[in-house]
Amino acid sequence: MPTNWLNTSSSPFLLTGFPGLEKAHHLISLPMLVTYISILLGNGTLLFLIKDDHNLHEPMYYFLCMLAATDLGVTLTTMPTVLGVLWFNHREIGHGACFSQAYFIHTLSIVESGVLLAMAYDRFIAIRNPLRYTTILTDTRVIQIGIGVLTRAGLSIMPIIIRLHWFPYCRSHVLSHAFCLHQDVIKLACADITFNRLYPVVVVFAMGLLDFLTICFSYILILKTVMGIASTDERAKALNTCVSHICCILVFYVTVVGLTFIHRFGKHVPHVVHITMSYIYFLFPPFMNPVIYSIKTKQIQSGLLRLFSLPCSRT
Repeated sequence: MPTNWLNTSSSPFLLTGFPGLEKAHHLISLPMLVTYISILLGNGTLLFLIKDDHNLHEPMYYFLCMLAATDLGVTLTTMPTVLGVLWFNHREIGHGACFSQAYFIHTLSIVESGVLLAMAYDRFIAIRNPLRYTTILTDTRVIQIGIGVLTRAGLSIMPIIIRLHWFPYCRSHVLSHAFCLHQDVIKLACADITFNRLYPVVVVFAMGLLDFLTICFSYILILKTVMGIASTDERAKALNTCVSHICCILVFYVTVVGLTFIHRFGKHVPHVVHITMSYIYFLFPPFMNPVIYSIKTKQIQSGLLRLFSLPCSRT
């Protein structure tokens, strides 16, 4: 038996596209490619715009940069293997590469939740204590928050990913997605995986749920403050600064709830639906976030107009 473990453990994992739709992989890859390119262009443009436009050098937009960078990270982490499977049927992935991909995917998901929380804190300070906004959220403080969000996510995911290297894999090496997820890999392990099953649940409740509840509480306080503003115009202006962030929160957490609901209660749902929900979870928020901020934030709109009118003004 140990010999078998050694032999099978050294075999690469096999990624899976859309089971039963292999002949349509090339067709399916077209909307996927368009979505990936849109995500790269949208979030890349936001990063360039905020870096280039001094009018956007404010804490709110620094946090938006963190969100855009996180979305780019998720996209660049999943895109190579997804397109490799759909275009070339390249399914094999080594253990090291698979575990690294899983680490970055799960870490960046927690980072996104943390950045949304940081953005809620930014709106809370801006509306509840506007006179001290720039003295509280200094550049140094923003950097510290960013490092804290990244460190929290990176360290919280590390224990379960490290343990993946220790497990023997003696079952089928076929994964259920075109990218590596921790919950997929541990199903293939021939070892006691109790810790790897329970720890992620604790992390989700301790971080994801706590982040969401803290965001909700901050917006209750923000709403209370806004309702106390006498001027209707000022009240609308204050609320309008939060609309983009609220939309991004809804996009992120609705997809999280949808994915969780399908996995928990959709045992009789076709497997392709589970896979499709996973793609929606990883692609929809990165696609929508730049769209939301471009439509709902006047400063971003003005910056984009200045950015794209530069070539015209030079000619």
